[in-house]
Formats: sequence, structure tokens, C-alpha cells
Amino acid sequence: MSSSITQFEQLALSAPLLQRLQDLGYEAPTPIQAATIPYLLDGHDLLGQAQTGTGKTAAFALPILHKLDLTERRPQALVLTPTRELAIQVAEAFQGYAHHLPGFHVLPIYGGQSMSNQLRQLRRGVHVVVGTPGRIMDHLRRESLPLEGLRTLVLDEADEMLRMGFIEDVEWILEQTPPERQTALFSATMPEPIRRVAHHHLRDPQEVRIETRTATVTSIRQRYWQVSGLHKLDALTRILEVEEVDAALVFVRTKTAATELAERLEARGYASAALQGDMSQALRERTVEQLKNNSLDIVVATDVAARGLDVPRISHVINYDIPYDTEAYIHRIGRTGRAGRPGNAILFVAPREMRMLRAIERATRQPIEPMPLPTWKVIAAHRLTQFRQQIVDVLTSEDLDFFYGVVAQIEKEQEIGPHDIAAALSFLAQRDRPLRIEESSDPAEAANNRFRSMSEAPSRSERSERSEKFDKPRRRSKESEDLDLVRYRIEVGHRHGATPRDIVGAIANEAGIESRYIGRIEIHDDYSTVDLPNGMPAEIFRHLKKVRVRQYMLQISRYDSSDSERAHPAFGATAAKSRPVRGEQRGKSAEHKFGKRHSDHHQNS
Repeated sequence: MSSSITQFEQLALSAPLLQRLQDLGYEAPTPIQAATIPYLLDGHDLLGQAQTGTGKTAAFALPILHKLDLTERRPQALVLTPTRELAIQVAEAFQGYAHHLPGFHVLPIYGGQSMSNQLRQLRRGVHVVVGTPGRIMDHLRRESLPLEGLRTLVLDEADEMLRMGFIEDVEWILEQTPPERQTALFSATMPEPIRRVAHHHLRDPQEVRIETRTATVTSIRQRYWQVSGLHKLDALTRILEVEEVDAALVFVRTKTAATELAERLEARGYASAALQGDMSQALRERTVEQLKNNSLDIVVATDVAARGLDVPRISHVINYDIPYDTEAYIHRIGRTGRAGRPGNAILFVAPREMRMLRAIERATRQPIEPMPLPTWKVIAAHRLTQFRQQIVDVLTSEDLDFFYGVVAQIEKEQEIGPHDIAAALSFLAQRDRPLRIEESSDPAEAANNRFRSMSEAPSRSERSERSEKFDKPRRRSKESEDLDLVRYRIEVGHRHGATPRDIVGAIANEAGIESRYIGRIEIHDDYSTVDLPNGMPAEIFRHLKKVRVRQYMLQISRYDSSDSERAHPAFGATAAKSRPVRGEQRGKSAEHKFGKRHSDHHQNS
């Protein structure tokens, strides 16, 4: 069935879902999606074997959303996951796919979260519940999670639930659900206890097994940069400065992103072009030929457009946007390291995408090493080395008789020594690409350095230890007192069940700022304020707007003291300094502070 499905339009999904997939840049279904979506749409039970990172969340989320009755405000689908992190991730995926479904509500339920908030959300009505077995059992025993309207039940990562000792809990939950419900079980492996659950609780299931391609790519050096504190385009240009790049293939998720990024690289002096699905075959062939004959050095491509691309001079594959599944990653990096040459693969990974990074490591059977971003000092040293080599190459390979005469004439007419002339010519030659870079002269760099120095990404245990400290009202720490802080407003407050601990944890984990650098937090009924270091990069600001506390998006904005009469008088100066920058004004402020603004095409899906 799946072999003939190459486009989402071939699946019987509703128009709002197809539109959203187009918005997100999904060009073609992954094998697990092509194989399972038709079965689930037809109402079959399903037993699916697929690894993490194959796109299985969309495989069950899209059919569930297609069949929802949005006028019925009670749980119609229940997804069981082994961990709270996966529950949140799956819930966010549902919310993302349902962008064009007004009134849709999904609720993640897991331990460690306020029970009262969960009860309040359930009373208001939700369409899909995503949860861990323990907390789901708590609600079923309380009779706070009604299942009489349940149509679909999904067991995600069943083998992981078995490993964690949840399988008996899962079976108990299954017994509480309506017998006529549709059930889909997904597991990376199929040990006997999982097959026993499937045999007992699934009705004549369709079986789908996706053989995940694994590859040992020892000829390709794989590295990743964790996106933090600097716009991805700036990070990309720094990497291109210092890497010994013959030709680079840069992968993005969407056709629009390919075109725009290629144009921005061209504006920065790189010979670049886009390769995306809307191009004519003639234009595609011309672009590939230009890459082969050295007329182009960088091609920005989507996955579909790069299929079959074989250009031996590609020394680097850069995953500007992380792929949706491991298969796509393996295909991408296979474009380098051709014809026995060594290859380089670099992956940009946001903190919330680390799970996919680990899945990629398993698929490639090779660890992906973290890479530091080149500093301006490193870039300047690299430029100087290149400049010296260019001079040596010209002296050994070019006929310079005419230019010797020009220098001699300047010496005679101006009474200037050859060293002075050479220095002046060097200055002119490097004016567009300076050999000396004053790091302190770059305000964006200073701000980014401040954010980067505040934290490397904390480990799970560090996050856990950190979160225990923030149950009490939050005051400025000693470290934050030494910083230039700006006050921000976030759209969660007492009414949403938000606590200082929630806010600090969300900002610290998602922005990569150590908690000690987060200043005073004041929680009001409908909103809160938080003081953060001045100079927040635009990319982090955009991401924080979408971060959730108690399942409500922060919608962070610069704080205006006139927003509320309850602004604390002791912080009047800070509030005054942090007047809001709204609409176009915000964009102008960001441009002034951080330099030229660039669109961020990273999709949080």
C-alpha cells in the first residue's frame, strides 16, 4: 500500500491538515506515515514497529485529528507515553498539526505537574489527552478522565514502557477503555510481553514494520552545534569562514527557506543558489552543473530536491534545519564523502531537538561530537593565514613585471619605501574582509557572549536539582545584581497555576540561561513579570514566545509599567528602561541592537 504513496495529497486527510503540512514544509510522507495512515484512517487496529525518529508521531496524530469531532469537548483520543518529556513533545506536535483546526484542545498529563491544573483543564474540555501511565491511572481512579467518548488509543514506545515497568499499568488502563475503540501500538522492538499485550487488546491488527536504515559512516566526520545565543545564519557564516570547504550542501526543511537562505548567503558574498521542488527541471540541472564546475560553492536544498544529487566535490553537508526523521539525515549526509573522499556533516540542533540527535546517533552507529562555534579571534586568525598564503601563491604563479614597475614608480615619485607600499596595498586588499576584527565593537557579539557564558545546556539531573530551588517567591540573585536586566511580561499568572519554579525552569531550560542570572519574578493574576539580562538574541526571544508554562504559551514581550498599576515601585527604573517595543517598532529595535535581522525558518514541529 505505502509504496505508491509519495505525496500527502494521496492520503485522505482533511484540507486543514494538508494545508498545515504544506505550511510546515512537509514534502512527502515518511515510510511509517505512508504505511500506517491509510490503515488508521480506515479504522483498523495497528501494530507498528518503528524506531524513534522515523516520523511516527505524525503517523498517528494526523489520522486522529482527521477524525475528531471538535464540537464534542471530551477526550476522543488517548496517547500513552513512557516519559513526561515525550508526552509534552507529542502534545506539542498535536497542537502544531491542528493549527487550522479552531477550538482544538490537547492536554498532556504527567506526574510532577499540578493535579489541580489538570483537573481544571479536563473540566473545561479537551479532545486529545497525552499522558504517562501513572498519572493517567490517578485520573481514572478519581473518575476525572472520562473515557466514554474515547475512539482511539495509542501506545507510543511500548517497549520503553515495558523496560520502565509500566506494562501492567498499561494493561490496566486498556481494560478501562471502551472495547470498541481503535488501538495503535508502536514499538521499536517487539519482545514477547509486547506481542502478548497486542494479541490480547488489539482486534485483528494490521502489522507494519519499518526497517530503519542504519549505516556506519566512518568516512564522514559528524558534528553538531547546539543552537544558543546566536542567529543560525550568523553561526553558518562563521562555520563557512573557518572550515576548509570545497563545496557545501545546506539542508533546510521548506522550499521558501531554501530560496531565502540562498539569497542571504549570496548577499554575504557566497556563490550560492537554491535547489527546491518548485524549480523547473532545466533550472535544477543548470544549478547542479554549476556546482560541479565550480561556478557555485553552496547549494541550499530541501530533502526532495536533493534526491539523486551526486557531486564529488561536496565536502560539507550542513543540516541548517534538523530533519524530521533519521532516514532523511542518513540520505543527507550521504551527499558528502563520495568517491573515497573524506566528508563533513554538521547539524544545528535546538535544545528541544536533542532527542532526535540521539536517535540519529543510533541510526548512524556513530557518536556526533559537539562543536564550538568559531570566535571572532579564530576567524581573524584564519583570514590572516589565508591572506598570507594568497600572497605566496601569487608570487609563485603570476607574472608580476607590470606591478613591479607600478611599485617602483610609487617609490620614486612619493619617496615611500616598499614596506609602506605593501602595507597600504594589504590594507586595501582586506578592506571588504578585515583581517583584524574588534570583538568589542560588535554589540550583537557582546550580547551573544553574555548569553552563551551563562550556560551550557544543563543535564537532566542538573535541571532536576535546579527546579527544586524555586518554590518560593523569587528575588534577584547576587549574580543578577551585576547584570543589566530588562523586564519582560509573560502571559501566565496565578489564574494559570504558574509558580516561580515553573517560570525559572522553562526559561532556564529553553533559553540556556542559568537560573542565577534570572532576576526578580512577580506573579499577578493574569500575567507575570521576569527580569532577564539585556541583549537577548532575537532567535531566543522568538522561541520563548512559544514556550509553555502549565500548557500556556509565555507570549513574552517587553514590559510596560503602564500595563498594570501593580508594578513594583522599587523597580521603576528597570521598568522605565524596558518600555515595550510593539509591532514594527520591536523589529526596528532588534535591528538596531543586533544588526541586520534575518528570518528564522526553523520549524518547531
